Amino acid sequence: MNLLKLSSMDERINVLSKTVKPFKERAKEHDENASFPFDNFNDLKSIGYPALTLPKQYGGLGISLYEMLRYQEIIGKADGSTALSIGWHMGIMKHLGETQAWDENKYASVAQDVLKSGALLNNAASEPATGSPTRGGRPETYATKDSSGWTINGRKTFTTLSPILSYFVVSASIDGTDEVGNFLINRERKGVKVDETWDSIAMRGSGSHDLVLENVHVDEDDLVQKLTPGKKKPAGWLLHIPACYLGIAQAAQESAITFATTYSPNSIKGTISELPNVKQKIGEMELLILESKNFLYSIANKWDESDEVTRLTMGPELGAVKLSVVNKALEVVDLAMRIVGARSLSQKSDLQRYYRDVRAGLHNPPMDDMIIMQLAGKSISDKVE
Repeated sequence: MNLLKLSSMDERINVLSKTVKPFKERAKEHDENASFPFDNFNDLKSIGYPALTLPKQYGGLGISLYEMLRYQEIIGKADGSTALSIGWHMGIMKHLGETQAWDENKYASVAQDVLKSGALLNNAASEPATGSPTRGGRPETYATKDSSGWTINGRKTFTTLSPILSYFVVSASIDGTDEVGNFLINRERKGVKVDETWDSIAMRGSGSHDLVLENVHVDEDDLVQKLTPGKKKPAGWLLHIPACYLGIAQAAQESAITFATTYSPNSIKGTISELPNVKQKIGEMELLILESKNFLYSIANKWDESDEVTRLTMGPELGAVKLSVVNKALEVVDLAMRIVGARSLSQKSDLQRYYRDVRAGLHNPPMDDMIIMQLAGKSISDKVE
């Protein structure tokens, strides 16, 4: 069943929910082996998922941010690595289609590949020396102009989806200038190599290896965007990050409740779900998830309903959602593990994987300290005005 042919979000949610069911079992194997879940992405491609955020004129559905986050939450509950990974592609293609930041023909070419073959794209921006691109470091990857295009050299870290990407959007300093550009690089270009360095204990199935570029030649029009130094515009699509971790939190909640409603030690009558201290933790988990859902989706709706002028003011709210939802997800997983007890640390328990995966959210952009400073600035500015 192709999601692009269904007429309602409810129908698409039903098909997606069925499609991702096997992801949960596969997650155990991929986590243990640090292997990449190709089957998951082939399943998502088979239902047309990668094309949902393409604008309608390119064959997609141009779905709202709210709808995209609903889907990402569902995938996150099944497998966090897969959700976080596909979320980058979904959000970037949505953002580029809406802002028309690239040449129309270049975007159309990539969009057609996404529509027809399920091709995937992601940014490659982090580097060993610069850290997160949100900190403002100038890329050490560099592009040199020649008579027929550009030659690019460098190494990018944390290149999520690298085993299966068709396209890398690589930030590079333009040699001989103060400019930085984004270059579209097809995986098939000579000199493109993925160095399998991903050894994280969290999101082990995300394939976030290093991308190595050695004298990679691209065409002149593969410089798809020149980047402006300084403050970036608010990006609603980055809410795919908290949506993923909200999904993981719900998986942990479900695991803990299943345990609590079935575990009956001989020291009590009934199951531990009837004990006041366990009920307290179950209630606290539910409260945290309700708060997260309401915050995430209210801001997503505001983004969808706002004009460009209003969206430009939403940076602090978007950051606050990410900080709040991710940190609440950490709390939910902790409560779930307290309910299950020492068994939650067993290699056989999904909870130990949720515990590791959910902590990765602290290191996804924007970072907590930057968000707090941004909120402080907004508060001071509002009071002064």
